[in-house]
Amino acid sequence: MKKSTSKKIIASVLCAAAFGMSAMAANPGSSDDPLITLSYVNDVLIPQMKSYVDASVGSASEGVGNAPVSGGTSASYNIVNVSKGQTVIGGKSCQMIMRMGKGTIVASAKGGIADVTVGTDLADGTQVPSNHLLIVPLDDGRGIEMETDGILMISGSYSVKQ
Repeated sequence: MKKSTSKKIIASVLCAAAFGMSAMAANPGSSDDPLITLSYVNDVLIPQMKSYVDASVGSASEGVGNAPVSGGTSASYNIVNVSKGQTVIGGKSCQMIMRMGKGTIVASAKGGIADVTVGTDLADGTQVPSNHLLIVPLDDGRGIEMETDGILMISGSYSVKQ
């Protein structure tokens, strides 16, 4: 009985050694060893993710700059310099953010402009809060009349009137 037990032990040790050598032969992070290692994350995944994000952000930011004074449309935000006395009229779903200056809301008979930062509707003549996201719901003449020179960030269709 001792011979058969020793043969089983030797066979088990040989199987374990063969398995261990095959595991050591695989290159970490390769298709033979799909376990993700820290070096794979640092050397391969992070650079790929950075280049993807850089390419995506680069294409999204093309065309951003000073918008024409007469108006425009954009899927991203345009920086619009507006003079005192001018009125920015937003089109349907136009988004505006007052970055500098003072202005008042120009509403229509159907209502004002949605201030989604605080969740209210800004009525006609209301002072425009700085750095709040404002959305014009309909293309019916709603906008912002500037009391001073200012800077707006605008996404969507709009026009600037004297």
